Amino acid sequence: MNETETLSPQRRKLLASLSIGLGAVGAALIGIPVVGFLLAPLLQSVAQRWRAVGAVQTFQKGYTVEVRFEDASSVAWAGVTAQTGAWLRCQPDGQFVAFAINCTHLGCPVRWLQDAELFMCPCHGGVYYKDGTVAAGPPPRPLIQYPVRVRDGQVEVLAGPTPIT
Repeated sequence: MNETETLSPQRRKLLASLSIGLGAVGAALIGIPVVGFLLAPLLQSVAQRWRAVGAVQTFQKGYTVEVRFEDASSVAWAGVTAQTGAWLRCQPDGQFVAFAINCTHLGCPVRWLQDAELFMCPCHGGVYYKDGTVAAGPPPRPLIQYPVRVRDGQVEVLAGPTPIT
């Protein structure tokens, strides 16, 4: 005699219900975090904030330097990982321009080569001109440019979440 033939209809119904219930619990355990992950960017908005990066007189005209500041999207317990940066240049006319430190290809940090006046991405060979436009390689668009202002003798960069492509 077969084992399934010996099960009563009530027992089969109980086992089927139990299987469906456990399957639903398993699907919820996997599905809820996935849905939360997909909807999180739509539900969260991180405001951009002005970040002081140094006194005006500390920046030489015609030079590009890396400045560090706290990422606006960081959480209180982020510690050193909350730090991000930008490339800040004081133009010959005294105006400032700032570019994100991250390549627009895959987010690797770009380097500034002063003698060549180029930004270089070491990950996949992306090259940007000093105005942030793409010179060569795989980057799909120019470096992200931050708004910059001078307030009370301090250079400030308007930064939001770390720009990731």
